[in-house]
Amino acid sequence: MQCIPRQASWEGLTICAAKKSTKETGKKSEETRARILKAALAVFRERGFERATMREIAEAAEVATGAAYYYFDSKDALVMAFYDQAQAEMRADIEAKMTRAKTLESRLKTIIGEKLEYFAPNRKLLGALTAHTDPEHPLSPFSVETRRIREEDLAFFEAAVRDSGVKLPKEVAPYLPRLLWMYQMGLILFWVYDRSKDQRRTEALFGQTLKMLVWTLKIAQVPLLRPLHKMAGELLRVVYEDDK
Repeated sequence: MQCIPRQASWEGLTICAAKKSTKETGKKSEETRARILKAALAVFRERGFERATMREIAEAAEVATGAAYYYFDSKDALVMAFYDQAQAEMRADIEAKMTRAKTLESRLKTIIGEKLEYFAPNRKLLGALTAHTDPEHPLSPFSVETRRIREEDLAFFEAAVRDSGVKLPKEVAPYLPRLLWMYQMGLILFWVYDRSKDQRRTEALFGQTLKMLVWTLKIAQVPLLRPLHKMAGELLRVVYEDDK
């Protein structure tokens, strides 16, 4: 809707101009922020996360160093913005592909395969960030600060399990999405350090372990294994008792 007052007046024109100016300022601010983040990822790829400086990032983004700190108060803040951006950009593709997938295996291929493809240009950056796996560190995938992103990611696995109609013992079923998420994290860690051509070892590991995982879930439904279900449930409860 155009900002045109019914009765022209200096006051009305001033308000109209102010609204337009605020909108333009907001758009310019978003563009500057996006440019700084894009420049930061390029510098991280070239220099490495630890060696890169905010000054170098500002120069690459063609902004003053102070401006870079205005939008991101540290390199950690840039990484958190990268996590958020990645999650937002992957969500639509994963959801669309999940609607076409019919089995748990195909749904897990979709979720994890999308991550490996998306993060490929920044594989070295992820490698540097593996030094921060301690849950006390804000960049850790297990930290309080990354909890929202982690829970959004877990939702994909919850949907994959639910929509695939997987039936598991009641003692184990509630923990399956989290176990699948951990399986994903293990694969990504292996992929980060995989030096084989085009990360073919990761491709082989992913394909074979996924088939083994699906078969294990089918075997878990055998009545003879019920004594193990209780033991597994108790173990998982201990492991995840503080994961709320």
